Amino acid sequence: MTRFWGRLASLAAAAVATLAMTSAFAAEQIKVVERPVGETTVDLTAKGDSVGDMLVFANGIFDAANKTQIGTDQGYCVRTIVGKSWECFWTLTLKAGQITVEGPFLDEGDSLLVVTGGTGKYAGAKGSLKLHPRDPTPTGYDFTYDLL
Repeated sequence: MTRFWGRLASLAAAAVATLAMTSAFAAEQIKVVERPVGETTVDLTAKGDSVGDMLVFANGIFDAANKTQIGTDQGYCVRTIVGKSWECFWTLTLKAGQITVEGPFLDEGDSLLVVTGGTGKYAGAKGSLKLHPRDPTPTGYDFTYDLL
């Protein structure tokens, strides 16, 4: 009986190792730059920045060097905490397919959103998006998609 449990443990360890290796090879990182020039804030509630306002956008997406446009993104955010954060949903469109994300966009600093799916090459995508402002203005954002 002890040999049975030993073999079962060995098989389980091999399965976990195989799954880990498969996941490591399936992972993809995409680094792009968004230039936020096509944004509009819609004042839906009290005058000025207030909970419930919307930010809608459609922007160009550029390669990691910020030189060549390789796609677009579009979506919307709802103001949830005045002066601090928005809750957002958007779609990144690249030649190979689309990637959707959802989560909080912070007024200052880095934001971390969840990848909720995709199409084409990215069908069934999961993972995260780290959004980093390139400068204080900001005139652009570094997007790092870590796909599983």
